[in-house]
Amino acid sequence: MRRLDRYDAHDDANSLWHMYRTVSFVKVAKNFIVIELSRITPFLSWKNWMYRHLLGMNVGRRVSFALKVVPDFMFPEKITVGDDTIIGYNTTILAHEYLRDEYRLGPVVIGNDVMIGANSTILPGVTIGDGAVVSAMTLVHKDVPAGAFVGGNPMRIIYTKEEREKREASENGR
Repeated sequence: MRRLDRYDAHDDANSLWHMYRTVSFVKVAKNFIVIELSRITPFLSWKNWMYRHLLGMNVGRRVSFALKVVPDFMFPEKITVGDDTIIGYNTTILAHEYLRDEYRLGPVVIGNDVMIGANSTILPGVTIGDGAVVSAMTLVHKDVPAGAFVGGNPMRIIYTKEEREKREASENGR
């Protein structure tokens, strides 16, 4: 189950129509510029510095954000990424979602030693456990257990941590 705070739209317009009641235009504009610069910056240490110091994200040591990764423009401070994690090319990490009648906010917690494949989308309110592997083009719409290998749209568990360790041990024992 995703951990989300829900807010009513309050009138007949959809919730996105009122987004600047939720977050300031100046904050979104600044975040947009920082994220667009970081998307094309080839230096991982620069990206991590920008995310930590200019966006307020909690980014661990030696985190590798590939080119074109898009953290949430409106609420990047709700994103935490653990040490030694790799986030693949063109992945989107959302901490908000605007719907017709409501908007939702939720933290995204990505553990240590996680590998997220290219072109994945992580929805708000999700936790990805330590050592998990998310295959490319996965829609992460619920929590990922530590050590699991997941993939697909909608996401499903392909191997649990125990099944993955057993499989890797048998492949290395050949």
